[in-house]
Amino acid sequence: MSTIPASKASSAASWEKSSTRSKSKAGAVSVRRETLQIARLAPKLLGDSADLVGQFIRGQLNADGGFRNRAGDSDLYYTVFGLQALLSLRLDLPVESATIYLRGFGAGEELDLVHLSCLARCWAMMPASALAPANSDAIIARVESYRTDDGGYHASRDAAHGSAYHAFLAMGAYQDLGAMPPYPDRVAASLAALQSADGAFANDPGRPRGSTPATAAAVTLIRHLDMPASPALADWLLARCHDGGFFASPDAPVPDLLSTATALHALSSLHASIDGIREGCLDFVDSLWTSQGAFYGTWADDVPDCEYTFYGLLALGHLAV
Repeated sequence: MSTIPASKASSAASWEKSSTRSKSKAGAVSVRRETLQIARLAPKLLGDSADLVGQFIRGQLNADGGFRNRAGDSDLYYTVFGLQALLSLRLDLPVESATIYLRGFGAGEELDLVHLSCLARCWAMMPASALAPANSDAIIARVESYRTDDGGYHASRDAAHGSAYHAFLAMGAYQDLGAMPPYPDRVAASLAALQSADGAFANDPGRPRGSTPATAAAVTLIRHLDMPASPALADWLLARCHDGGFFASPDAPVPDLLSTATALHALSSLHASIDGIREGCLDFVDSLWTSQGAFYGTWADDVPDCEYTFYGLLALGHLAV
């Protein structure tokens, strides 16, 4: 097993030396491309309604090149989902305006880990020449500054342990910029420590129960880190599906679209059959459809947005297979 310097500062400083922008394995498909390939199957089930989805997504684009959040303001987080939804529907991207918008964030000097990963994801969907190599390196170095002492990643630089969600984001950011995290065995060790007592995964160590989003993120990481995946993970995920949708946790009052889409994606990674839940999931996703050409996040939601509409496309893509 490789070793990594214990301190976060030395970990970040050693990125250039230890990673040297190590490329993804030959032929490996990034997290972004995986989800895009599946979401592109959604029009098989949407039929003519795919045009309506395209109209909704394009209507979320602001003049400055960013996509709207729920308050109507351009938001880097929502821009990720807007661009991914357009690609899923095989529609042209607003490259010129989006590039101007993204350049406004520089090399991510003012961004946290979540938004750094968003910046990397957005640039990955732009022409390769649009992002200067120096800015790409700077973004990756900033992502690495969120490395935890246990080898994982966390939004708080003071955290002792990584989280499944933030490791998932960091992996995606590296891949989107043509690299892989240094010392991947340390990421794997951090992830293993997040396994909950019920056999799933949580975002903190020592939890009695896992959550669906954290477990789905962990399953994706397990595959990309070449870790062995327990067949019991598929059983755990399938047990979270009730009323056609997946619940984020045992305490969640209703199922939600994010948990449903990510759970279906994880089950596909585990090569688990969804035949027994397919029709129920289709009914659940359909119940979140709006006449605007978008999807709500839950039955209690009343504001559609780019994020949940993309998750609708991802869920439908898996259900179309």
